[in-house]
Amino acid sequence: MRVLVIGAGALGGYYGACLVRAGADVTFLVRSGRAEQLRRDGLRIVSPHGDFALQPKIMMTDDLKEPFDVVLVGVKSYSLDDAMSQFSPAVGASTMILPILNGLKHIDALTARFGAAHVLGGLANVSAGLDADGRVVQFMANQTIVFGEVKGAISERARALQSLLEIPGIDVRASESVMQDMWEKFVQLSTLAGITCLMRASIGDILAVPNGEEFIFRLFAECCAVASASGFEPRAPFIEFDRKLFTTANSPLKASMLRDIERGSVTEAEHILGDMANRARALGIDTPLLNLARAHVAAYEVGRQRAAS
Repeated sequence: MRVLVIGAGALGGYYGACLVRAGADVTFLVRSGRAEQLRRDGLRIVSPHGDFALQPKIMMTDDLKEPFDVVLVGVKSYSLDDAMSQFSPAVGASTMILPILNGLKHIDALTARFGAAHVLGGLANVSAGLDADGRVVQFMANQTIVFGEVKGAISERARALQSLLEIPGIDVRASESVMQDMWEKFVQLSTLAGITCLMRASIGDILAVPNGEEFIFRLFAECCAVASASGFEPRAPFIEFDRKLFTTANSPLKASMLRDIERGSVTEAEHILGDMANRARALGIDTPLLNLARAHVAAYEVGRQRAAS
C-alpha cells in the first residue's frame, strides 16, 4: 500500500516514521518550512522505546498529482480545512482516509468533502510533540492506533490496513465499534484538557490540592453524561482505566492543549471542549465545569489573538 501522511508533526511524524522504518511505502505531504528542515536534519524521533532518525520521502502540495491507497491525517483540527484541499488529489476511487485527530467533528467534515465510503473512524493514543529543533518527542510509552469502519464491522480493507500497521512502534487494533472507541477517547480528552487547562497544572498537581480529585471526576461525570445521552455510554473497562489514569499520584500527565497554552500557541479548544459543550446543550445536559473550562481557554484565545494583532 502507498501511504500519504499529511504533515510531519507529532502524530504524523511519529506514526509515519514507524511505518518508514518498517519498510512501508510512505510519503509525507509537508509545507516548505518543514520540508527544508526534514531535508537538512531528517525526521528524528525521541522515544522511550528508542531514538531513531531517517530521511523520509516528502512532497509539496503542487507536486501531488495521483491517488494513494491510504491517507493518514494527523493534523490539528484548525488545519483540517486547508489540509483537505491540499490532499484532495490523493483521494482516488479506493483510497482510505484514516483520520487520527482528536474529537469527532472532523468525521463529518471529511465525509462531506470526500464521501462516507472513503472515511474510516480512528484515534491515536500517543503523548508526543515537536521540540524546538523539529524532533518528534514521545513523552510517554503509549503508541496505540484504533480504527475501523464508521458503520461498524471489520471489512476486508480494515484487515489489510491492520496488517500494514502491525509493526514495531504501533500498537494497532481494528475495531468493530470505532465510534464507541472515539466517544470514549472524546470523554477522556475533554476531561483531561478541561481540568488541566482550567487548573493550569498536571493531573498529579491537581490531585495534590484540596478538592482536586473531586473536580476531576465532576468534569468526567459531565462528559460521560453527554456520551451516554448520545447513545455511546462509556463501558466499564474504560471507566476503570480512566479512574486509574486520573488518580495516579504525582502523575505528570497534562493535555496537549495545556502545552499549547504554555507556549502561547493556538489550541483545539472549540473542536474539543466547545463541541462537547455544544452537544451537551443540544441534549439539555447541564455541564457547569465543562462550560467554565471552555470559557477559560476561549478567554486565553481572545488574549492571544489580541496580542498577535
